[in-house]
Amino acid sequence: MLNANVYVTKDKGIGGTIRNRYEDFYVEEIPEIVPEGEGPNIWIWIEKIGRTTLDVMLDISRDLHIDRKRMGFAGMKDKKALTRQWLCVANMDSEEQLKQVEDLAGNIYKTQFLKIIRGRKKLRMGQLKGNKFKILIKDINGMETDGDNTEIISDAASRASKILKELEFTGVPNYFGWQRFGKPRTNTHLVGEALIHNDLKEAVRLYIGNPSPEERNENQLARQAYDDGNLEKSFELMPKGMRYEKMMIKELLKESKKKDILDDDSYKRAIHALPKPLQRMFVNAYQSFIFNNVVSHRVKMGLDKYIDGDIVIDNEERIVRDKTYEEFQHLVSNFEVNQTSPLFGTKVPFAEGEVGDMEKSILNSYNLTREDFECPKMPKLGSHGLRRSMRFQIWDTMASSTDEGVLVEFSINKGSYATAVLREVMKVDVV
Repeated sequence: MLNANVYVTKDKGIGGTIRNRYEDFYVEEIPEIVPEGEGPNIWIWIEKIGRTTLDVMLDISRDLHIDRKRMGFAGMKDKKALTRQWLCVANMDSEEQLKQVEDLAGNIYKTQFLKIIRGRKKLRMGQLKGNKFKILIKDINGMETDGDNTEIISDAASRASKILKELEFTGVPNYFGWQRFGKPRTNTHLVGEALIHNDLKEAVRLYIGNPSPEERNENQLARQAYDDGNLEKSFELMPKGMRYEKMMIKELLKESKKKDILDDDSYKRAIHALPKPLQRMFVNAYQSFIFNNVVSHRVKMGLDKYIDGDIVIDNEERIVRDKTYEEFQHLVSNFEVNQTSPLFGTKVPFAEGEVGDMEKSILNSYNLTREDFECPKMPKLGSHGLRRSMRFQIWDTMASSTDEGVLVEFSINKGSYATAVLREVMKVDVV
């Protein structure tokens, strides 16, 4: 996990690989609210495989001929997985509109509609309790291609179970996973860094251009054409999968017909061509990159320990004050509150004492101040920052042997990454 440098558990990991097949990584949303069966909005319980939540929503809004802004979801789900979640289409109160949604069933690529039901409320980002996972870990350390691996897998399952039980007690470091930054082409946080430094041209180049040797050759050629200054060739070379890059470059091609030289306004228009959730992801990714570093240092101080000066929040993300050290420690031990680390921004407070000194030192190491997150050229993409829990709770854990490897099951809080759990179990970099 990018910029995550510390484990909380000491047991030897089981190694292995995940996502050998998308079906091996199952995610199911634990909803906060459920539709009532009547109302002006249409809720869809979907199962998708190998697709992002945004891609599915864009397909549905396209086929319904509506603005994507009328669609809502509680949280993004993994692309390289088999996932289930709710989507909501707002203001579809007629029976004809319900029929239009029902007719889409079976026609959205790699997506099934498992349930279609009306609801009074719209679905908004963050309206979920958490997610439950079932993940098959294959290629366990010590497994042989030929031969009986039963004992090796059984031992690995026992160790995985022990680690998971320890994490139920301490919590899990709340690192952001690779999904936050992009894989195999890890650049989302770099685009965010350019935005923070008010370099819009470079931000766009890093997203459209900047080829990575880890991606497909056709992608690299399209990106290289952009870096070479040939926008038309870059657009022509872009495969279907470069959907968002095409949105941006279309805007730049329009601008190039009106101007001799593309300027900040041109690059701003290109960024605004993207869906708003994706626009906001860039600076968020850079904040997350630094957050992982801060959490690594805070874990060394004790994941399940309260330290004087910590800023702690309850499960409703409200700051808790005016407790004794013993009271805070009791609340931390029972997961009634969690210590926080900063997603740096213009208004985020530092902790006090040694924790605050550590946070300030890390921000200084990137030659940044909190004010840099204002992003004056694109202020809507700037951030005030916030304090985020530096650990998360895990429950309903289980590890069992299968013929292919170890199946791990667990549930975790919303906004947290299953790969942070797997990283502790496997003790390898997990994507």
